[in-house]
Amino acid sequence: MIKELTVNTNEQRDAPFDYWPILNRPKLKLPNGENIAVWIGMNVEYFPIDRPGMSINPRMAEYVPDPANYGWRSYGMRVGIWRFLDAVDKYDLPVSVLLNSDVCYHYPELIREGNKRNWAWLAHGKNNTILEVKMELEEERKYLTDVVSVIQKSTGKKPKGWLGPSLSETFNTPRLLADLGLSYLCDWCNDDEPYPLNIPNRKMISVPYSIEINDAEIYYRKGLDGQGFYQTIKDQFDTLYEEGATSAKIMAICIHPFLTSLPFRHKYFCKVMEYIKGHDKVWLTTSDEIADWYFKNYYDEAVKSMAERKRALGLT
Repeated sequence: MIKELTVNTNEQRDAPFDYWPILNRPKLKLPNGENIAVWIGMNVEYFPIDRPGMSINPRMAEYVPDPANYGWRSYGMRVGIWRFLDAVDKYDLPVSVLLNSDVCYHYPELIREGNKRNWAWLAHGKNNTILEVKMELEEERKYLTDVVSVIQKSTGKKPKGWLGPSLSETFNTPRLLADLGLSYLCDWCNDDEPYPLNIPNRKMISVPYSIEINDAEIYYRKGLDGQGFYQTIKDQFDTLYEEGATSAKIMAICIHPFLTSLPFRHKYFCKVMEYIKGHDKVWLTTSDEIADWYFKNYYDEAVKSMAERKRALGLT
């Protein structure tokens, strides 16, 4: 049972990042002078049959079993993701997988196919119903250790990045993940560039992810159709591509196979990729490679720039 979080009143309860307006930051340059780095974040998730999850019919979400909603979600792993793989191979797409560790037990074929294609594996919790928000410190430490260990054993690669189920964290999560050797988070969705996080005695960054151009937001919450998905992604890309001529920008295309890879929507994902690949000065890559590039070229400069801003404003 997950217990209520015991708050240590001596512990600072702030976001793990400073306010750092994009106005005065160092200009970013991608490896070959591209305007924009685009990464595809594919959520590969496991939903237990006896707990509520994302539901197409919320009225039935508490049913145990819940054939309507469980079946809707499981289509993504049974069929949708294999349709997605056809597009991955057709367009030669790098993929970053937000991976529930339970997937490693239940859908091992996906791990095999991902390793064939050299996918980047990010830790995405145990499954998509357990959230960390009320975990105590040692409970969360054990939970995260188990998640990372299972993914590393199954994929043969230790994850570098993290996305919480439903973007969930505690105040302890970044430090615990850093202790486990992870180097970036995607939960905060508040920037178009990577930036350093405030984790004492650890080097960790935020890599841009997105709520607004996430298919869960576009299709599930806003109820847009495939053309709306295409137009939303296109408009986001066009603006960031133009701005990236001055300082490079990062864009995540965030998808779930049970949403984007349904037959009547699949062609709009393909249309998005054809549009993006029709531009030069685009780095189609993984979130791991974006993080490595930023650490190598800009992390130290960014930390220095942030410190100088705080000193100039008398904040230190």
